[in-house]
Amino acid sequence: MKIRLMLASLALVLVPSYAGGVDRHVDNPFQVRSEVYARNGMAATSHPLATQVALDVLQQGGSAVDAAIAANAFLGFAEPTGNGIGGDLFALVWDAGESKLHALNASGRAPALATIDAIRAAGHDGPAMPPFGPLPVTVPGTVDGWFELHGRFGTLPIADVLAPAIRYAREGVPVPEQIAWYWERNLPRIGHYPGFADVFTRDGEPYRKGDVFRNPRLADTLQQIAEGGRNAFYRGDIARAIDAYMREQGGLLRYEDFVAHESEWVEPVSTNYRGYDVWQIPPNGQGIAVLQMLNIIERFDVRSMGFGSAAWMHLFAEAKKLAFEDRARFYADPAFSKVPVARLISKEYAAERAALINQRRAARAYEPGVMPEHPDTIYLTVADGEGNMVSLIQSNYRGMGSGMTPGNLGFILQNRGEAFALVPGHPNALEPNKRPFHTIIPAFVTRDGEPWLSFGLMGGAMQPQGHVQILVNLIDFDMNLQQAGDAPRMQHDGSTEPDGVSGMRDGGTLFVESGIDPAVLRRLRAMGHTLDSGTHYGGYQAIMRDAHGNYVGATESRKDGQAAGY
Repeated sequence: MKIRLMLASLALVLVPSYAGGVDRHVDNPFQVRSEVYARNGMAATSHPLATQVALDVLQQGGSAVDAAIAANAFLGFAEPTGNGIGGDLFALVWDAGESKLHALNASGRAPALATIDAIRAAGHDGPAMPPFGPLPVTVPGTVDGWFELHGRFGTLPIADVLAPAIRYAREGVPVPEQIAWYWERNLPRIGHYPGFADVFTRDGEPYRKGDVFRNPRLADTLQQIAEGGRNAFYRGDIARAIDAYMREQGGLLRYEDFVAHESEWVEPVSTNYRGYDVWQIPPNGQGIAVLQMLNIIERFDVRSMGFGSAAWMHLFAEAKKLAFEDRARFYADPAFSKVPVARLISKEYAAERAALINQRRAARAYEPGVMPEHPDTIYLTVADGEGNMVSLIQSNYRGMGSGMTPGNLGFILQNRGEAFALVPGHPNALEPNKRPFHTIIPAFVTRDGEPWLSFGLMGGAMQPQGHVQILVNLIDFDMNLQQAGDAPRMQHDGSTEPDGVSGMRDGGTLFVESGIDPAVLRRLRAMGHTLDSGTHYGGYQAIMRDAHGNYVGATESRKDGQAAGY
C-alpha cells in the first residue's frame, strides 16, 4: 500500500502544472479514478462491501436512511477501527417530499457521576482528560440515532435493515489493507484493556490484510437490537452488562445514564459561499468552523490565486487558525454554555477576522473573537430513487475508542469524553449529563433551494479543514467530484484546543501532502510557515446531484472505499 501511494505521489510531483498536466486519458492531473454515475440510487462508503449492502437495501425498496443505517451497522463490524455501536452519530437528511434538510445530533452525554472531582478522585491528576480506559467513556448515541432516523424516514423493518450486518458478523469478512493498518496501529495503546483481546485480536495479534474477521458476539447484540428495538440497548440487558463492566473497571457510566439518553433533532445552520448554501450541524460539534472559514476565504479572490499556490495555501492556513481559536473558546454543549452561533457564522464577523490576516506573513498566534455580552471515524452518504439523501458520520473517537470492551457484547465503548476540559468555568468543562465537544461533522450543500452535494471528510480536526478544501476545489477551482477529493490536501495543526490546556503561540505546523510544487513549499517557509508532511489527510465520500438529475459519486483514494450506484 505504501509503495502504491509513493508511486502515485511521485506521479503527482512530476505533473508540471494544474492546468497543463495529463492524468491517464483525461486532463485531470490529480484524479486517480472516474466519477461514478447512476440514476436510481447511489452509496459512497469507506468499505466496498458496505457500499454493496447499502445498494442491496435500496433495491429491496429501502429508503436512503434504511441503506445508510445498514451500511453503518456493517461498518461497525467490518471497520471497528473507526466506528461502532459504542460511539456517536450525526446525520443530515434531505427529505425530497418536504424539500427540507433535517439534522440529527445523536451524541451521548457524560455520566451523571462525571465531575472534575470524580476524575481526580479516580487517580487522574493530569491537565486534560485521560484518552483511554474507563474515565472518558460517555453514553453511546449511535443506536438511538438509528431508531430516530428510521422512525422518521425508514421504510423497511429494522430487522431487515440490520440483517446484512448480522449475517456478515457471523460469517466473517476479509480485512482490507487500510483497515489492517489502522488495526495494527490501535492495538498497542488499547489492546490491554479487559475484553478487547477476546474480540479484536488473534492470539494477541492484530488482524492483518486478508485475515477473515468474525464477531459472533456483535451479531448476537445486533440481533437483540433488531428484535427488541432501541430499548434492548438502552433499557435492557445490554445496558445492564455495560453498567456491570464499568463498575468493575472503575468507570462512571451507569444503567441510569442509558435510560436517560435521547437524541436531538436540531436546526441545521448555513452560510452562502459564492451562491452555494453550505449546511452544518451546530455545536456541540465543530461544523460551524467550516462556515467561519468559508466566510473568511470568500473575501479573497481564490480563483485567481490558483490551486496549489502559496497564496491560497497561506490564506487557508490563516483562516483555519482564526476559526479554530473560536472553536476552542466558544464551541460547547449549548445546553450548558451560550454558543453565539449567529455571530460566529455572520459575514460581518468574518470581515473583522479576515482583516487580521497578513497576506505576506504567517501569524504565530491569534486571539479568539469578541462576542456580545448576551451572546479517527467513518463517513458515508446514500441517495435513493425518490431524491432523498443522507449525510451520516459515526465514530468511536480515537480509532478503536476507549479500548473498553464489555462482556460478550462484541463492541468497544467510545472515549469521546476525552474532549472535555478539566478547567472549571471553561465552556467545555466536564459536567454531569453534558455532551462533549465533538469533531465528527456531516455536510450538505444546496443551490437555489435544491440538493447539490452530500459529503463528508472524516479525521478529527482535519474534518472542517477537509470540508473547506473540497468545496473550494469544486467551486473556485472547477474540479469534478472525484478530482476534488484526490487533489493533494493540507492540514494545519497546533491551534488552541477545546480541552482548555493547549494554546497556539508558535504558528503551529502546516502539513502538506505530496504533489505540491517544491517552489511553493519554499515560498511558504519564507512566509513563516513551519511545514511537514507526516500526518493523515482524512477520508472523503460524496454524492452530487447534477443538472440532468443524475447522481454522481466519488470516494476516497486514501481509503478502502467505493462509490457505486444502479
